[in-house]
Amino acid sequence: MKPLALRTGVRWKIAVAIAAVGALIAVTLSLVVHNSARVSMLDNAREVQMERLLFAQRMYESSKPKEPRFGTKINDPMLPPQLDQLMRDKRRGTYVQEHHHGGPPDVWAAVPLGNGDVLSLHIPFADRSATIMKDLDRALVIGSVSVVFGGCALGVLIGGQLSRRLRKAAAAAGRVAQGNTDVRVRDAIGGVVRDETDELARAVDALTDALQERIEAERRVTADIAHELRTPVTGLLTAAELLPPGRPTELVRDRAQAMRTLVEDVLEVARLDSASERAELQEIALGEFVERRVRALDPEAAVHVVHESWVNTDPRRLERILGNLLANAAKHGKPQVEVTVEGRVVRVRDHGPGFPEALLREGPSRFRTGASDRAGQGHGLGLTIAAGQARVLGARLTFRNAAPEGTPEGAGGAIAVLWLPDHAPTNTGSFPMIKFAD
Repeated sequence: MKPLALRTGVRWKIAVAIAAVGALIAVTLSLVVHNSARVSMLDNAREVQMERLLFAQRMYESSKPKEPRFGTKINDPMLPPQLDQLMRDKRRGTYVQEHHHGGPPDVWAAVPLGNGDVLSLHIPFADRSATIMKDLDRALVIGSVSVVFGGCALGVLIGGQLSRRLRKAAAAAGRVAQGNTDVRVRDAIGGVVRDETDELARAVDALTDALQERIEAERRVTADIAHELRTPVTGLLTAAELLPPGRPTELVRDRAQAMRTLVEDVLEVARLDSASERAELQEIALGEFVERRVRALDPEAAVHVVHESWVNTDPRRLERILGNLLANAAKHGKPQVEVTVEGRVVRVRDHGPGFPEALLREGPSRFRTGASDRAGQGHGLGLTIAAGQARVLGARLTFRNAAPEGTPEGAGGAIAVLWLPDHAPTNTGSFPMIKFAD
């Protein structure tokens, strides 16, 4: 069983961390201040109690008859054992007696007399002092809560800034992953503060540049190899035409023609990857155009024009896309191939096993072969070229499987959908500015 992952943002993690540290510091300081204040007040009360007792002792010793005054007592049976031990040692002292039932403690003071008696005085800890302690505790609690909330707010502020920078970096990296290599993560995050986010941005930008250079180098190598192969393959095809009729000659011609097609497809992919291709736009009736081209490319296919629409696009590239989609459906699907035109949307469907999961997840991949691919054979450039030509047109090409109710996933066939844009790219590759009326 997969464990449940708790997702939290950097902002709240920092806020919680600062609040927790602030709370720990506030509680610690509050306890220290509370104990220090209490000890200081008790020490002061003991000194005052001893001064009172010494004054009462002088009055007791000078009076006739000798009587304890000011609340003092002779040989008080309630004298705490700690003071009783001091009296036996002929030493005076003070003591704070706590009560188990709570309430303010008693402050004791005792002195030994010359005749062996003990003069003592005890009073409860002053109510005023207790009130001061309560006020102090209340102030400490309020201060601690304020520190926690202030720290939490500061953490949200700091964490929010860091979170926004990271989100901007992630968004910029996502655009780079989609193929927009002109985006720079460091420029996207901006800001005056320089921190670890900038180091991450520089690393991502450096990685992007390195990958772009490698991809461009591979594209150039591929294009150069295909270009160099063009001449010998053409010569091989011409030489094959001179061979005497027969089965071996047909095999040689077929393989030479397949190699020539592969070289041309590789060159086309290289041109599409270089982003130098530009659409030559014409205004056409999409439904009529698709119907005529499909009839010429695959007479067995069924064409349905649900809604006619005029579009501004490149007819040659649109025909190339249709041809590759129809070839893929005819080669790897099952009859009947259906082409539907609805407004600016063109759907091509077959009734075969459907597209493989890898293609649906990652999109068309050049030179993908094997049983896991719908192609199963060949070089797998057809859908890659169709997707590249769609990008030149400013269109979007998507792939999905049709699964009618009660059938296994993918059993309903494969569906390729071409979404032509409302505003086609200009001859320079950009898109026109759209002006809205006031």
